This record gives sequence, structure tokens and C-alpha cells, in this order.
Amino acid sequence: MNASPCSPVDSEFDDGSSALTVASLQVYPIKSCAGLALSQAALAATGLAHDRQWMLVDAEGVFVTQRTQARLALVRPVLGEDGALTVSAPDRPALTLPARAAGPIGPVRVWDDEVQARGAGAEADRWFSDVLGTPVRLVQFADERPRLSSARWTGDVAAENAFSDGYPILVTSTASLDELNRRLTARGAAPVTMQRFRPNLVLDGLDAHGEDHLDELHFDTPEGAVVLRLVKPCPRCPVPNIDPLTADIGTEPGDTLAGYRADPRLDGAITFGMNAVIVEGLGRTLALGQAGRGTVRF
Repeated sequence: MNASPCSPVDSEFDDGSSALTVASLQVYPIKSCAGLALSQAALAATGLAHDRQWMLVDAEGVFVTQRTQARLALVRPVLGEDGALTVSAPDRPALTLPARAAGPIGPVRVWDDEVQARGAGAEADRWFSDVLGTPVRLVQFADERPRLSSARWTGDVAAENAFSDGYPILVTSTASLDELNRRLTARGAAPVTMQRFRPNLVLDGLDAHGEDHLDELHFDTPEGAVVLRLVKPCPRCPVPNIDPLTADIGTEPGDTLAGYRADPRLDGAITFGMNAVIVEGLGRTLALGQAGRGTVRF
């Protein structure tokens, strides 16, 4: 039975927390491209190691995502042991990127933030331009200044980001997806996979959308404690309506989510999952099956 995040876990010492385990871990080395499922992931200053360290930009240096280029969903990365990244796409030869780009550094824009990034080079630019059918450049995060999440939500935690939308780690739960798929099926729509929502950390052991009500996640790893604070609901754009296997664009699961996930915390925006920041644990590793607990937000 799932432990409700609003009620204590049965234990000799009731601390009001919810038992949970790590169900899956994903990183997205190139922003808006396909993700990588991992058995373990280390915590870096900007989130899980290797997450969103690369990004596509247009001729003006503005970030490009599936919001305008759905075919990015078909670009699949593989991470080598040396940190090199090999990417593939339908009808294209694979391309290997070095762990560190060698091009010049210059400004690029992700949302309202201007940051410094290093170009991947002409070969990579041609490869991605051919995949998308429009000129783009591939860049790697190279800014020595921290790009911080909004202090309105993070409070006293200075949360760094690379090319994520604004927070280092996105958390959701298997029960949240199960509830969505139950509702999709009831409407005669096909169920969806968690790939649609592009989380970093998926939890077992919570009720549907139980992550909404948690304050912090605590894990006791062999290297020491990991503490993540859930700070802001994740508002959803149309990207979950893009099939990650085909890049086809539909209206689900957005239509179904709109019927029950309007979030008053974000003025009625449709939310799914929670953005998290790292309180403790840089350099430590989370792994599949890792047990933890979630403290309740009162």
C-alpha cells in the first residue's frame, strides 16, 4: 500500500514522513532531445551529472526546443565512459561529440537568461541542422557565473542550473503517471509513458501527485546524506503532447491534465511534477531502488 504524503508512515517513531524509493533516474544531456535512463547518477552543482549540458540555438543564439522543433525528440544520445556523447537520429549517421566542446565561447539565451556557451563546431552544427531542416548551432554550457533558480521559490538555497528550464532536478512519481493513464483510458485515449514529462527522478511509494505535498526528500547513501527540497510545481507546456517515439504532435495528455491539474499555486497553470533543488549531497550518488523518505510540507 502506498504511504500517503499527508499521513505518517507507520513506525515506532512517527516523524510524519513518507517512505519512498527511487524508481528511475534520467538525464537529458542535450536540452529537449531524448533522455538516458541510468542505474545511478551523481549529484553535480547544476543537478544530476551530465543533465542539460548541451543545447541547440538559432542564428540569434536563442535556445531551440521541442516547443518549435518536435523532431528533437528523435535525437538519442549515448554517454561514453570518457564523457563523450554519441547521438543518433532516423536516417542519419551517428555523430560523436567530445566530452568538452572545442569551439569559441559566446553568449546564448535560455528563457530570460543570457549565459556563456562553447560552440561544438561546424560538423555538429550541420548534423543537427540536417536533422531539423533548419539552421541551428550546438553549444555546451561554459559559464563560470552560476545561473540561479528564482529565489522567490528556492529561498535561502542558491540553486545552480545549466540549460534546464529553471531548476536543477525535476521529480515526479509512478503513481502520478498511473492516475493520468487511468483518466486517459476512461476517456478512450491511449496511455502515455513517463518519457512525455522528462523527469530526472521518479519515485515509488507515494499516492498520486503525493510529491506536491512533500517538503524535502532524504536519502542515506553509502557516501552520505542526500537532501532535495521540492520548491515549485512544474507548469506544463505542449511538449508532453509530442510522442517521444515518433515526434507526432497530438492533444493528449494535455487535454486530460487540463481537467484535473489546474494548480492554484501557479494561478491555474497545468502542473505535473515538482522542481527540486539540492540542499545537501553534492558529489554523492543516487541509485535505482535507493530507499528514502519525504518530509511533509505543513
